[in-house]
Amino acid sequence: MTFNERIAEITKSPIALFALLGVLLLIFVVIKIRKIKFTTQMITLVGISVALATVLQLITIIKLPQGGSVTAGSMVPIVLIALFYGPEVGFLTGFLFGIINFIMSPFALHPVQVLFDYPLPFMAIGIVGYFRSRNTKGILIGVILAMLARFACHFISGVVFFGSYAPKGTSVYLYSLLYNGSYMSLEALITCVIIGILPIKRLSKLVIKQTILD
Repeated sequence: MTFNERIAEITKSPIALFALLGVLLLIFVVIKIRKIKFTTQMITLVGISVALATVLQLITIIKLPQGGSVTAGSMVPIVLIALFYGPEVGFLTGFLFGIINFIMSPFALHPVQVLFDYPLPFMAIGIVGYFRSRNTKGILIGVILAMLARFACHFISGVVFFGSYAPKGTSVYLYSLLYNGSYMSLEALITCVIIGILPIKRLSKLVIKQTILD
């Protein structure tokens, strides 16, 4: 089979196509993570952030039957790490949280579904790190974009793997949009409110100052 024939075969299968997309995204993030210069303080804060995010994830306000929930701001610790250290460390923190989240409450229909419902969506929160030098409004825009990226991962998973749950006669795209949008919009709102209240610049200066002292 030639290269073009292999590509044509992959594009015929949504699962194969998204598997390829997921792998490419993971490779991109791994390349980014390899550039991180780890310090003791960074490792400690990443560990604390993952632990705190895990605890907040357990405090559910709304929990949906096929996965997904509105939590007490579980994305905030990951957002803060990305703002303190940049997107690469945010990607890593999100990845670690996604793995722990899967171990604690696994919902697995297919390996590609696991990829798009656990590591990838939480890694996407690291995107906010690209807005770390902005003012509060800019940071909140970054939070919204990061949450939209997380939503996109869940949306893809919903369309490809959870379409059978859609009511008869309902488009799988509409079903995934409404299902994932229902909790993700509230989760994004809670995250934005908390981040908007926190003194981000002051906290960032404290982290940078401690890094210099170390």
